[in-house]
Amino acid sequence: MKKLLLLVTISLVFACNDKQNKKETAKEVNNDTAEVIDTEAAMENPLNITPISHATMVIKWDGTVMYTDPVGGAEAFTGQPEAQLILITDIHGDHLNAATLLAVKRNATIVAPQAVVDELPEAMKQDVMVLSNGETTNVLGFSIEAIPMYNLPESEDSRHTKGRGNGYVISKEGMRVYVSGDTEDIPEMRNLKDIDVAFVCMNLPYTMDVESAADAVIDFAPNQVYPYHYRGKDGLSDVNKFKNLVEGAEVTTEVRLLDWYPNRS
Repeated sequence: MKKLLLLVTISLVFACNDKQNKKETAKEVNNDTAEVIDTEAAMENPLNITPISHATMVIKWDGTVMYTDPVGGAEAFTGQPEAQLILITDIHGDHLNAATLLAVKRNATIVAPQAVVDELPEAMKQDVMVLSNGETTNVLGFSIEAIPMYNLPESEDSRHTKGRGNGYVISKEGMRVYVSGDTEDIPEMRNLKDIDVAFVCMNLPYTMDVESAADAVIDFAPNQVYPYHYRGKDGLSDVNKFKNLVEGAEVTTEVRLLDWYPNRS
């Protein structure tokens, strides 16, 4: 009987150690990429993130390559795989650059709000799938929902008016990823549910400050959050403060920091 109990105890110890080792491996971050496999849904849909700059990134998800807000010219994407899906959030130059879009789009499906399409050369307009706030479409096996993004208080002369630009929730097989675009801590963000990975902006005076961003994230409590789009009028926002605020609250959200400004400009 004693030998049986000993064998059971040893088996449990090895099982726990193996589980812990897998968990630690899953959370490794290698330089400018991060593989997100912390949730059961994500185990089947690993997400690999490469920040390009500011609001621009490359996401590799379940064999599909996505670009968000591609700017910086074709050279910014040197060495990156060709995009199959491109998401554009707004009309400003740090989100929309027609020359860059033309250089990288190739055969990609482009999803954008109508205001973005209105800014494009006539020959490119037909290549864009228009999505308005609250609408959902399906592309390459992904569900894409357009989420409002705007400044508070709402005003017709604000930098980001409600209904013009899109944030996005991208979903596949139970995994949900939120890309905020240019927004403040709006109710539509705070009311998000079951978000696995979130990319949240924070840069005054264009969007919101670190405290407001943290407060909103604490409200909707994604499994993981990446500060992005955090260069403001007075330089880079304090993302370490954001991390401390979120991880010091009573939520299980993990804050991951990537280098979105390698040239510090």
